[in-house]
Amino acid sequence: MMRRLSLGSRLALLFAACTAVVSLTAGILFSRASETHFIELDQQLLNSRLSLLRQMLEGADDPASLAPRLPALQAELSHQADLAVRIRGSDGRIWFDSQPGLPDSPQQVGLSTLHTSASDYRSLCVNLNNGKAQLTLFLDITHHQHFLQRMQQLIWLTVGLSALATALLGAWAARSGLRPLRQMGEVASGVSARSLTTRLPEGQMPVELAELAQTVNAMLERLDDAFQRLSAFSADIAHELRTPLSNLLTHTQVTLTRPRSLDEYREALHSNLEELQWMAQLVNDMLYLAKADHGLLMPSRQQLALEDEADALLEYYAPLAEDADVRLSREGQAPLAGDRHMLRRALSNLLDNALRFTPAGGEIRVTLEQREGLVRLQVANRGEPIDPALLPKLFDRFYRADPARREGSSEHAGLGLAITRSIVQAHGGSIHGESAGGWTRFVIDLPTV
Repeated sequence: MMRRLSLGSRLALLFAACTAVVSLTAGILFSRASETHFIELDQQLLNSRLSLLRQMLEGADDPASLAPRLPALQAELSHQADLAVRIRGSDGRIWFDSQPGLPDSPQQVGLSTLHTSASDYRSLCVNLNNGKAQLTLFLDITHHQHFLQRMQQLIWLTVGLSALATALLGAWAARSGLRPLRQMGEVASGVSARSLTTRLPEGQMPVELAELAQTVNAMLERLDDAFQRLSAFSADIAHELRTPLSNLLTHTQVTLTRPRSLDEYREALHSNLEELQWMAQLVNDMLYLAKADHGLLMPSRQQLALEDEADALLEYYAPLAEDADVRLSREGQAPLAGDRHMLRRALSNLLDNALRFTPAGGEIRVTLEQREGLVRLQVANRGEPIDPALLPKLFDRFYRADPARREGSSEHAGLGLAITRSIVQAHGGSIHGESAGGWTRFVIDLPTV
């Protein structure tokens, strides 16, 4: 199978072909224009000679009347070596021929071109004395034809040299013009998990490639960000699992250091069970997020009254809120087609998060609002303000404002808001955080259809 031509070779061949076609076309046009020009010059010269010969041959109706005029005719022709004359009668018989070796010319009136093995002629045939005789003038144009032949050879040579020169120059120009693409290839070949910071110099790129360079840089930026997140995620997973595993190992080792009573073993197993349940829930939540990342969360669509779902969750959290001296309230109502279990989990994560960060005597408000084409659900709580720069990071996995703090449930490991965002996005909605005026709000917008 033939190797495919490179882009530079294709451009070089295209330039060469275009130059050859243009050169050949220009050469053919110039050749035809030159030939036409020579024909016009020859006709003008023959016409000028014809006017003089008409005067000399006027009244020569037969060979007898032509004979007295022949000396003057021959004298005139002796001054013009490239001109010959042939006179015929109306019957086609030749009365006079200054050069008997010339080829026979067409006997119709007009201009024509004759060729022999050694010479070329332009002939002009006219009638004399009302058709009683026919005069044919022969002009030697061999030098014209030689010039045209040399010009045609020069044209072909020029076409070949131009095509070759253009191919070489085109290859050089294409190689120079494609240098930015090679730079892109070099950058791409150097990209790895350890070197995602390399960027293309957009300012040095041609206008046609500047947008592509910007797109490639944006892609590298996204890859770098995604890899950093993945690295942080892996480190967070190791950190989250190391603590409970270390607790299990230590607690088990201590328990096995000496014989213990049945109640002590039972207590040790219950303690280990709590850690294992926490780890199992953490793994389940990570698998849930992995499904969300691959678009495998397929929420069911059933008609829901969000106010009823919110009231049910507020009733569930009422004892905890009462112990923490936090007031719970709900305002508004909104119907929505969605997955009851998934939406309850999302709202439960927000309420649990609000309860943990609302000080005693504070308040948590759940607000439902129906707008054109969407439903807005807000969970707001009083508490310490959050830096606006940190609000988007709250939805990152394992993110905590206080990294040294770890609660005893999977949501408190920093996955609750990440799961909530995945559920909202699976429903085609969006979520964002706000913190101002002593209130922190998480706002969810869900489409009604």
